[in-house]
Amino acid sequence: MQAADKGQAQHLDGQGLKIGIVQARFNESITNALAQACTTELKALGVSDITHVQVPGALEVPLALQALAEHDEFDALVALGCIIRGETYHFELVANESGSAVTRIGLDYKLPIANAILTTENMAQAVARQDEKGRDAARVAVEMACLLERLN
Repeated sequence: MQAADKGQAQHLDGQGLKIGIVQARFNESITNALAQACTTELKALGVSDITHVQVPGALEVPLALQALAEHDEFDALVALGCIIRGETYHFELVANESGSAVTRIGLDYKLPIANAILTTENMAQAVARQDEKGRDAARVAVEMACLLERLN
């Protein structure tokens, strides 16, 4: 990030933006903390129009993001979830497929999507990241929405 970009990121203004949040319920204690941190940060940045929906797990997040994107009324979306490695290949499948689908929806709809679906080795790593990643997702959503507004 160049010096000018760093200053701009610190002075984000989300007033007038409409942001959608899709939260996976699986590992709910983590995703609730992500959602709380994200919502609190969005409000601190001036965003007052927030739509928050929940889905069962990380694999369902992309479909809900797509449904919101099809409304063509959001300036940015946020994906929240938590995938913790287990003993099977399922971790890789869920992490790769959900991440790829989130990116594809953003590109297909030309809509910024802040991906805060945590992928961690264990619960302790998830807990350590939940608040900061929720705040980061809010800042990314606002910054990218403002950037695309300027570029368009």
